[in-house]
Parts: sequence; structure tokens; C-alpha cells
Amino acid sequence: MLGALGVGAGVALSDADRRVRLERQARVWRLSTRRSIAWGVTKVRGSRATEERRAELEQQFAIRTAEDVAQVLGGMKGAIMKAGQMVSFIADGLPPEAQAALATLQADVPPMAPSLAEGVIRSELGGDPQKLFLDWDPVPVAAASIGQVHKAVMPDGRLVAVKVQYPGVDKAIRSDLDNAEFLYGLFASFALKNMDVKPMVDELRARMGDELDYRLEALCQKEFADRYRDHPFIHVPDVIHERSSRRVITSDWVDGLNWRDFLEAATPEQKHTAAEVLFRFAEGSIWHHRVFNGDPHPGNYRFHPESGKVTFLDFGLVKRWAPGELEGLSPILDAILAQDPEGTLKAVVHSGFLPPDSGVSAERLYEYCTLPYIPFQREEFTYSSEFVGHTLQRMLDLAGEYSDVIRQLNMPPSYVILDRVVWGMSALFGRMGVTHRWGDLLDEYLHAAPPSTELGRAEVEWRRRRLAAAQP
Repeated sequence: MLGALGVGAGVALSDADRRVRLERQARVWRLSTRRSIAWGVTKVRGSRATEERRAELEQQFAIRTAEDVAQVLGGMKGAIMKAGQMVSFIADGLPPEAQAALATLQADVPPMAPSLAEGVIRSELGGDPQKLFLDWDPVPVAAASIGQVHKAVMPDGRLVAVKVQYPGVDKAIRSDLDNAEFLYGLFASFALKNMDVKPMVDELRARMGDELDYRLEALCQKEFADRYRDHPFIHVPDVIHERSSRRVITSDWVDGLNWRDFLEAATPEQKHTAAEVLFRFAEGSIWHHRVFNGDPHPGNYRFHPESGKVTFLDFGLVKRWAPGELEGLSPILDAILAQDPEGTLKAVVHSGFLPPDSGVSAERLYEYCTLPYIPFQREEFTYSSEFVGHTLQRMLDLAGEYSDVIRQLNMPPSYVILDRVVWGMSALFGRMGVTHRWGDLLDEYLHAAPPSTELGRAEVEWRRRRLAAAQP
């Protein structure tokens, strides 16, 4: 933003902006020179070397034809793989055998060959990637559930990430999604005994279908990028719309530590800051904007320990609250945090989680419902993987100490994605082993309490500037 203003209005560039501009200009010069030289060499030697390199890359990858893509990603996994990701938030509370099965469903898929990725780019964007981008790396930097990511350079020198959907995977997954009875049975094996899986599966079927259209993801990502622009510790990359379509999405490239490297390299203080950023991003989106990213997968973050910022990626699974949905949740949380059994029972029944004639006592229901909110009822709490796993086991054990409560509970479908975020975040906090005054943080978003940390104060000041700038 400052760089653009400096060019148009004569504003002096900062040292950081000047470095970014010089780096981009140098990148364009180097790549343009390299391409000119490569073109000259090709004219002399012919294109055999390029074809040999392409053949070498093709042979490196397990998937070499569109039929193989559809078979491996559709016939073998398809929606089953997506279902495994959807329910992965309960993995810490499942027996080892079930955890192993979920891990298999979520295993990395082999990348597609360069020719297939180039074919998708060509059909979606109308040109070869070598013409659309100043530089294009045919080897993907990541291979995910329905697409893979390539690093590229725009003609103006910007580094970008290009996510390309596997050809045929949309048809394969939609075929599975159309088989509703199959999915009902699949989710029933993970659901609570008395849970009506049909509305839950229907909710997830709709969300899974949305993930297949990158145009929807691009709109959601743009919405989040605009919403958190210039935020002190939250960053969402901008989408390059002229290089995006139904099966391709291009956005600004972001360096940073992935989850595994961050866990290994970060200090306890840096993990503490990162956990608070993750929490504030989720809760701020839910309570301030009534929309949130429903995929807390650790691969969707890039950490910047020196600045304390976190970059958020992948907006294919976004949940928007319908009128009344969020209003039905807050009374439950208020009663639980106030340690009010009677109020908890009344709110849970009113929200449709429990029939009014269930026979479950207020004390018994409160004892069960309060389990995941223990960290918010204490002045300070340290998350651990043991706490998360043990709590989930107690809440999911159909033959355990709370079987009488579980048999009566039924989760409305609107809260399925939220539950995934809550437990996904808890699992991440447990692996980081972070200590915080979680109740104070939540109070800021539930009841507009004064900020309790430096990050909270920075966010309030950022919000104040945004509001002031929006005034006529």
C-alpha cells in the first residue's frame, strides 16, 4: 500500500518499501535475461533438452494421466479422504486404531505430473504457464487433498503461489457426495450414538462441495484479506484474480515457518504469542464478523516468530452464521463460564442440543458440558495433548462415565464446523503446551471486555483506526 501511494503521490518510500521494490525489479531483470538466453540456446540446440527435463519430471511423479488422478484421488479416497479431514478434530480422543485409520485418510497424495498441471492452467486461464508467468516452477512445493501448489513469478516481479486442482478430482468427489447413504454410514461410525447424522452430513456435503470451486475460495480469501488488512499480527495473502479461476487460485507468495518447523524452532514465548494470535483470529472472526475459517489444519499457517505475526492460508471451508445461530450459542457459553448448571440446562434445551423431556439433571449436564471449557474457567491454564486427548475420550466414550448424557445430546448441524475449529485449536494449543489466561481472552470477544494483553491492545487500536478511516 505505501509503495503504491509513494509512486502516485510523491510520498517518500520507507527503507523496507524501497527494498521490496528493488528486489522485484531485480527479479524481473534476472528472469527476463535468463529467459532471453534460454530462448537463444533453444533456437540453437532445439527443444530436446526441455523435453528431456519434462520427461524426467514426469517419471518422478506417481500420477501421470488424468485417469490415474481420478482413480487415485477419487476411487481410492475421494470424499472419504475429505471426510477424514472433517472429523480429524476428534483424533486425539479416539483409540490408536481409529487414529491410524484417520491418518491414512489424510495422508499426502502424490503430485501430478507437470504436463497435467500445465493442462489445467491452459484450459482454465487460456495460456501456458510459461507465458502467463515470468517464471514457473513445474515441481510443486506442496500436494494437498484436491490440488497442489506451485511457486511462480508474475510479469511485474511478484512472487505468487498457484494452487492447481487435480483434473477429474471434482467429478470423483461429487460422485461420492451424491452417495448420501454411504456418507451417512461413514459418519455414523464416528458420531455419538444418539446423534442424527443426516443434518450433520448434509452440512458437510455442502461445505465439501464449496471447496471444489476455487472461485468461491478466492472470494472468501479476498474478504478475509480486506478485513484484516494492515492488522498488527494477522495476515491473509491477496488473491491475484487475473490468474485465478474455478480450478486455479493464485495469491501472493508468503515465506515463513510451517507448523513442524515452528514447533521445533520457536521459543516458549513465541509459541505463547502464536497461540494467542490463532485464538484471536478464530474468535474475532466468529464474534465480530459472524464468519470464520472452518479448517484449523496446521498446514494452513505460516509463522513469523520475529514479528509475532501469523499468515493464514486456505479459505476453502468458510462458515457464515445465519440469523439466530450465534445468538443461540452465546447463552450456553455464558452459563458454562458462570458455572451455572440450571442456566446451562435451560440454554442447551433452548438451542436444540437436548430435548426438554430428556430427564438429564442440570448438574449432570453441566458436568459434561464444562469439560472443554475448563481452561476458560480457571485464572490460568496450560494446554497439553494429554488434556485434549483425555477430555475428548471422556466426551466421546459411549460406554463411559457420561453415556447417559451422550445418549440424549444432539448437535444441530450449524455447529458442526465450529466444533471442528474448537477442538482443532485445542489440539494445536496442546501440542504447543501454552499457558494463558484464556477466560480473559474470550471475555474480550463475548462481552467486549477491555483488552487483557499487548496483542489485545494493539488490535483495539487497529480497529479504532479502521473505524476512523471509514468515517465520511
